[in-house]
Amino acid sequence: MKKSILKKIPSIDFDLRQLEIFRKVVELESFSKAAEAVFLAQASVSERIATLENAVGTRLLDRLGRQVVPTKAGELLYKHSVLLLDMKHTAAQEMQDFLGVKRGEIHIGGSTIPGEYVLPKVLEPFRKKYPLVSVIITVADTKEIEKLVLNSNLELGIIGSKSSHKNLIHEELWQDELVLAIPAGHRWTHKKEISLKMISEEPFIMREEGSGTLRIMEEYLQASGPEGIRSLNVVAYLGTSTAVKEGIKAGLGVSILSSRAMETEMRVGILKALKIKGLSMYRNFYLIRDIRRMESPLCQAMRDYLKGTSDH
Repeated sequence: MKKSILKKIPSIDFDLRQLEIFRKVVELESFSKAAEAVFLAQASVSERIATLENAVGTRLLDRLGRQVVPTKAGELLYKHSVLLLDMKHTAAQEMQDFLGVKRGEIHIGGSTIPGEYVLPKVLEPFRKKYPLVSVIITVADTKEIEKLVLNSNLELGIIGSKSSHKNLIHEELWQDELVLAIPAGHRWTHKKEISLKMISEEPFIMREEGSGTLRIMEEYLQASGPEGIRSLNVVAYLGTSTAVKEGIKAGLGVSILSSRAMETEMRVGILKALKIKGLSMYRNFYLIRDIRRMESPLCQAMRDYLKGTSDH
């Protein structure tokens, strides 16, 4: 009697460290940047990716010059890598909670105004409640913070305008007013409000593309007249509110800024805030997170805390 011999097909296997390295390569589109992020030599990262590809049995990454992009198989594995690594992070946090150890890191992002002027002030009570937790804050423009949350690089983000992306959940936090900022000694110093027509005749400093302040300002000015933002005499585009404030102080021009960003300068009399006639510009800051991502216990604790500081 003949025995049939079935060829054993090797099963696909990999470990979480391999997935962590693979995920970083995909997100950073670079072996060298991923190596820095995971604290390994670039050669070691390349070797581990090659081992992972051998284990899976197919190429996972395409090298297009200096850019690295996932293949179709790589996209599939990346999707599962995000879920598995999030589950690992959540499991570790829940075990720490169970054992009564509140320690770890939480990565959150803020667009310029909340990141530079609001979060540093409101986080002190959270730090006292969780002294063993490190809060790592990334400050960038609104579009970049949205991207980092959607790419799972940040657990939470705070931005100054509402995104239309379907995977982002928005929760209102704080209110902010946009005002016209002028330097001390400006000829308008003794006025309380100024017309939009007069502003259009003054050198104006604009925020960069991607800024939540710029997005809200465009919406208000567009509603005020057909020319909208095009009516302004723009002399410079600057990347941050701090840079804009320095430009105003130096006499480069005036600008529309968050009142929260000007608190210190207004208190010491370096800058003054004016209203714009017939135009009250208010906006909300929104707490955002990716609906597809499982919340870690620390993320939930931070979200609950921030919601407790809300103006609403």
